Amino acid sequence: MMSQVVTQRELRNGSGEIMRRLDQGESFVVTRNGVPVGELTPLRRLRFVTAASIAQLFQAAPGVDSEQFRRDLDAVADQSIEPRA
Repeated sequence: MMSQVVTQRELRNGSGEIMRRLDQGESFVVTRNGVPVGELTPLRRLRFVTAASIAQLFQAAPGVDSEQFRRDLDAVADQSIEPRA
């Protein structure tokens, strides 16, 4: 979605409406004397995901061979107790 341009005066006089529109996901570029001076963008909101929905997503995931997984890890991870230089 493209940002809508609002003037400093529009922001001052219509801040309530602009805040409602931000809450609905709209973005704005604020101008002063025709020159862009800032952006107003909505914050990303955390979404709660239920355990049931996550379990449903993972039902279709392929199984993991734990022995092969361990071999793969051992092949790339240094298990030495010596400190790294």
